[in-house]
Amino acid sequence: MDKNKEMQESALFVMDGVAASHDGMQYGVPKKFRKKKADKIDIQALAREVMAGSRTQLSKAITLIESSNIVHKAQAQELLQELLPHTGNSVRIGITGVPGAGKSSFIEAFGTMLCEMGMKVAVLAIDPSSSLSGGSILGDKTRMEELVKKSNAFVRPSPSAGTLGGVHKKTRETMLVCEAAGYDVILIETVGVGQSETYVRGMVDFFLLLVLTGAGDELQGMKKGIMELADAIVVHKADGDNVRLAKKTVSEYKQILHFLQPATPGWMSTAMPVSSWEKRGLDKVWDTIGEFRQTVEANNYWSIRRQNQTKDWFQSMITDHLIDAFYGNPERKAQVQLLESQILNGQLTVTQGVDRLFSDNQS
Repeated sequence: MDKNKEMQESALFVMDGVAASHDGMQYGVPKKFRKKKADKIDIQALAREVMAGSRTQLSKAITLIESSNIVHKAQAQELLQELLPHTGNSVRIGITGVPGAGKSSFIEAFGTMLCEMGMKVAVLAIDPSSSLSGGSILGDKTRMEELVKKSNAFVRPSPSAGTLGGVHKKTRETMLVCEAAGYDVILIETVGVGQSETYVRGMVDFFLLLVLTGAGDELQGMKKGIMELADAIVVHKADGDNVRLAKKTVSEYKQILHFLQPATPGWMSTAMPVSSWEKRGLDKVWDTIGEFRQTVEANNYWSIRRQNQTKDWFQSMITDHLIDAFYGNPERKAQVQLLESQILNGQLTVTQGVDRLFSDNQS
């Protein structure tokens, strides 16, 4: 038998592959990857679109502001300069509360009510970032299904990105852009409640604290500092069998607020029951905010607070810039790593390491 024919009949025979590129791909020398240049942004056109009320362009503007790209940072400041004369006309409301207090459900019900009253409402919802991956779920839009359908509502989730204040570093600037876009009410939802959460007080006009019923135990765990910053306390989920207990909790909070220093000069903080599920008490919250604004504007503290907040913002930006500049120096970064190693090896105390770091930089 012919040897070639014998091999072809064997189960071990492998046919030659097809020489052509049968999958349609042309294989050759791989092309060199070239990074696409960033599209040039027409800042003035973007500013006009934002002020005209385009939600798409508003989202684009906020993305630009939140970018860490150096070019984008410069463009963002140019955009803010264009929009600044059109800011300052909204009511800024900060909303915080213990986990499970129902911040998102309250914001959806409250924001929907305001939209139905004819107001434009922007929600800046801050989601906690993972300390390991740095990622965030950013699920607030899915939790506010009814509100996001409103044409006069804008919901923007952002990661906290490690900011202790429970807000994104760019939340202040984002708030200004929303004001320029004509939003009457801006609701800032923070990640939770705690001493570090008080940062939000420094950027809003009215600070609202959400709590749950059964105040006896909650009051023991509630930090006095956060209560002293609240202009009003909402006892949430006051519905069904919980109504009686909610009223009792409201009474207990009112007694405590009576003994605390007012969060805002000339205004006596109060507490009220609210049910977002049954849509009860939401109008009372808005009426309270209206009374607050009338009282605070009468004693001129509305403008004074905003001026103080701008000065605080300036000071905090100086601190951030100094930290970035300090760690941005490669030599200093290497020096910090060396000193860390010496501290961990017991060669230096922490205080000695810090002293040496700054004395070396001054010499």
